Amino acid sequence: MKESTHTEFKSSFNDAVIETLVAFANSKGGKVIVGLNNKGLPIKGFKIGNETVQQWVNEIKNKTQPSIIPDAEIVNVAGKETVEFFIKEFPIKPISFKGRYYKRVKNSNHQLTLTEISNLHLQTFNSSWDYNFDPNHNINSIGEEKVGAFITLWNKYHLVKIDEASFSFLQKLELLRESKITNACFLLFTKNDTILSTIEMGRFQDDITIKDALSVRSDLLTEVDVVLNFIIKHIRKEYIITGKKQRDEVWEYPLNAIREIVINMIVHRDYMHSGDSGIKIFDDRIEFFNPGELPNSISIKSLLSGSYVSDCRNKLIAFAFKEIGWIEKYGSGIKRVTQAFKAHGCEAPVFENFQHGFRVTVFSKQKISDELNEGVNEGVNELLKLIKKIPGKRVPFFVKTMSTSAKNIERWLKQLKYENKIVFKGAAKSGGYFETTK
Repeated sequence: MKESTHTEFKSSFNDAVIETLVAFANSKGGKVIVGLNNKGLPIKGFKIGNETVQQWVNEIKNKTQPSIIPDAEIVNVAGKETVEFFIKEFPIKPISFKGRYYKRVKNSNHQLTLTEISNLHLQTFNSSWDYNFDPNHNINSIGEEKVGAFITLWNKYHLVKIDEASFSFLQKLELLRESKITNACFLLFTKNDTILSTIEMGRFQDDITIKDALSVRSDLLTEVDVVLNFIIKHIRKEYIITGKKQRDEVWEYPLNAIREIVINMIVHRDYMHSGDSGIKIFDDRIEFFNPGELPNSISIKSLLSGSYVSDCRNKLIAFAFKEIGWIEKYGSGIKRVTQAFKAHGCEAPVFENFQHGFRVTVFSKQKISDELNEGVNEGVNELLKLIKKIPGKRVPFFVKTMSTSAKNIERWLKQLKYENKIVFKGAAKSGGYFETTK
């Protein structure tokens, strides 16, 4: 036997046993076997009295809130008696032990933060933070014209059109209940700016020098356009002549994928966290940061492969974006973004839990071109040095000496001749290249 996500060994009964049972109850359940070392081997001298197991069960019950009562059984391991405690996932979460809350992560216990405690409680009731009533704002905080604009977007995406008063429509979506607005309703349609939705954006010359900056604190739907416009303002675009009447425009990033990242950023942000979202645009990359890490049940590996079940942090906000066609399918955006960047000729984005949140870094198409140019320039410079050192040589000599292809040599020679740094002297079959006389 080995310790795992659902199994742990303890040499004796103590508070650590109860802590682990609480972690199992707050996760997917599991068992603790008392009387084994961490390798799963029986402890010498471990004994079980007549009332021992019942006393331990009572202690577990008294030290947990809400009280949990595990199944307890004496189990023979390698000829020695041990006690196995088994607990199922508890239906009402989270469970605490001495005022602390734990969850099982791989083969260890993880103490929950206040945010994780709140989210676990909401998940118990199949709810989310944005579904709850907003205690600080009321219906007067909502811009009716913004609700009307949302209905217009809804009608473009749905065959059955909405033709009713704005607030009546919000009630149907449960964004407005009992004449009270939900947190989602406020963020989606707030009349005025709010610090709850702050996104800080900057165009950086280097890691510390900011060339341009903008803060946006509006309703979430407006934020999508403001953020995208700021990004487009600060990224490059090239024109390609194809023989058609109009030139083709090619951006250094795939704009559809950038839009997908921005929307996911806004929809899945942890709005209970005090931190702000941030976007940093550099010459060769863009970094998107959101407060709130991935759920413990989702790893970066499973995120990239798509082998996970979407755990939506803000159910009502996600529902609203999906119903106007701004989100195609829950949990499928990461794969589309990665594919779009590769198809655009860019490196795959990097997804990572970072500090107290989640960061996505995307790399410019120009970065690859710059790296290729660096390689070209290095080859050109080496060839020029060789011509200066051993003048009068031809392509076959350069190919052999520099261990590269004739195609590369010819391209580098062409560039040096264009820059008037070298000249060919002598007959076509017997001459060679020389440095240009200054």
